[in-house]
Amino acid sequence: MISGLLKLWLPLLWLLAVLVTALFAPQLGIRDPAAMDFIALSAPPSEDHWLGTDVLGRDLLARVAYGARVSLTVGFVAPLVGLLIGVWLGMLAGYYRGWLESVVVVAIDTLLALPGLVVLLLFALTFGGSLMNVSISLGILFIPVFTRIARANTLVYAEREFVLAARAMGARDFYILSREILPNVILPVIAYALVAVATAIVAEGALSFLGLSVPSPSPSWGGTIAEGREQLEEAPHISVVPALVMFLTVLSFNLVGDTLRARLADVRESAI
Repeated sequence: MISGLLKLWLPLLWLLAVLVTALFAPQLGIRDPAAMDFIALSAPPSEDHWLGTDVLGRDLLARVAYGARVSLTVGFVAPLVGLLIGVWLGMLAGYYRGWLESVVVVAIDTLLALPGLVVLLLFALTFGGSLMNVSISLGILFIPVFTRIARANTLVYAEREFVLAARAMGARDFYILSREILPNVILPVIAYALVAVATAIVAEGALSFLGLSVPSPSPSWGGTIAEGREQLEEAPHISVVPALVMFLTVLSFNLVGDTLRARLADVRESAI
């Protein structure tokens, strides 16, 4: 009971709170994240500023709330890009085998061999640090992992009885892939996708910290952490608050993903 509460329901409640705050920040009465209060520069938490202010007097609660929009957008879009491309590549490779499988395997192994941070830096320097560019570059890095998961599961299901029966009845390959194999492949993919969301949030935060994500003054968790690094001794809350929010969000996605993977594994074992 307590284990389930800690590993599933509390993380879900935290993620729901972050999502609602990000989506409805204006309706919740949260301040403008770009508004400066020159009387309260680097101020600690108070009645006027619940989480304190940054070096320019901007409300940290507002910076964190609106910054969640950037982190969650990248966190959902990047794995989605990798999922949509990787799943179909993996399914095609596992279903048709032969030269197609060899080409896909070599391609994903090559992409996996490239240093991820270097790829992100080159992409950001070439195309700019916009929200869409960061999401696409991270999505490209997720393609190999989703491809491997989809291929491994397709190899298992491609020779199952229901697939052989569909072939015997004259079903087309696209029908078999989309109606027979995809529903069985997508469950483990979705379980991993939650962990990929957490990874994307951390990666976006690292790029923001380096100044290669959404440009200032747009708020982001990594950018806010970076802005407070020179004030760690005098005003540690500037960096600690967004870092703590990012930590809890990433931890929550990981816990929910692990719980979902474990439950899916139990379901598959019972089905066998």
